[in-house]
Amino acid sequence: MKFSNRTRWLSWLPQLNPQVWILAMGRFLSDLGSGFTLFYAPIFFVNQVHLSATQVGIGLGSASISGVLGRILGGSFADSRFWGRRRTMLLSAAVSAIASLVLAVTSDFSSFTAGNLLMGLGMGLYWPATEAVVADLTAPEHRQETYAIVRFADNLGLGVGIILGGILIGTTGAYRSLFIIDAISFVVFFGVIYFAIAETYRPAEEIKNKKVKVKNKAFFLLPISWTTALSDRRLLVFICVNIIFTTYISQLHSTLPLYLSKFVQMGNSKVGFSTTTISALFTWHTIIAIVTLIPIARFLKRFSHPQTLTVSAILWAVGFSFIWATAIVPVGQLYWTILAMGILAIATVSYTPSASALVADIAPASLRGVYLSINSLCWAIGYAIGPPLGGWAMDRPPIIANSFWLALALSVVIVVAILQYLDKIFTSQ
Repeated sequence: MKFSNRTRWLSWLPQLNPQVWILAMGRFLSDLGSGFTLFYAPIFFVNQVHLSATQVGIGLGSASISGVLGRILGGSFADSRFWGRRRTMLLSAAVSAIASLVLAVTSDFSSFTAGNLLMGLGMGLYWPATEAVVADLTAPEHRQETYAIVRFADNLGLGVGIILGGILIGTTGAYRSLFIIDAISFVVFFGVIYFAIAETYRPAEEIKNKKVKVKNKAFFLLPISWTTALSDRRLLVFICVNIIFTTYISQLHSTLPLYLSKFVQMGNSKVGFSTTTISALFTWHTIIAIVTLIPIARFLKRFSHPQTLTVSAILWAVGFSFIWATAIVPVGQLYWTILAMGILAIATVSYTPSASALVADIAPASLRGVYLSINSLCWAIGYAIGPPLGGWAMDRPPIIANSFWLALALSVVIVVAILQYLDKIFTSQ
């Protein structure tokens, strides 16, 4: 009976290249270490290293700057004959390990900023290369599920790391050990790549020797790989909608916690949600995302990528509408928020695998690194737009702060219109 259950479980999983499973395990271990430091770094550097909150904010923000550079270099390196995907991932793991060690010994603002600059560079190098490897090893019909599996490994690693980090801090108070564990996780990931992941990049002569006819003359100074990508109408249209999606996601991490603590009142009280309640809500959100990621990807793979993203957009509209409803309903605010967080989790997992699979599918095999680098840069732009926009709304009177979520829900009309246009482009080619 046990053997029968195990066989049924294994048959439910997609049949993928063994290296995909190895890479997913490596990503789990890497994100496990990152989870140790994710929520606890600001607390440590303010309370024990005695940096100011402003200095910590500047230092953490510097990672975004170097992350943009890392994404650009990562895409170009991943598509180069010398570096390729494997060497780029090895470089990323090495830089990230060094960054964690720098943060482990940090005692002043300059070293804190240096560590974050290195971490941003390492993470920027990482994403285009690892996403390209997944695409290289997977047939187009399985890419959406495959990206769901590696995202599942990422989310599970972060979740477990956050829990274990909290336990370690609660029992020992040894904050610096968190960064040492993070460095070790990157070293382990380096070993997984070095010993178990083969180079998947295959240069194409037709791309290498092709003289690209660039319609937009603003691109003529860029390398040929980037001019080719930025001349692809499908990618340019997707960039517009992808930036909006990543702006939505940024609201979950930056604006929503503040809104719940400041503007959403529990029943007839004048007090917002407590930190413990908000933490429980985001734990619920994470659990829903982990549990539904693979089943949702499997269900939605019957649709085209623009259609799948349309489903995600509608779910974002519903989730944001429920957040707005918490400000107008007389009772039951907590239940509306629980429902909203669950819907927003499903909206997120409907988006992430399909977005990566769409870009991988339209990219020439030898240019996947650059295409996926552009996809990753959309996240940087979305996170540059989202937090300041949400912060501005939260600094306004309650009527504006509450209406902000309704405005986000209504903006989905624009997203759906762009996706319908993108779907027409796909069907006409």
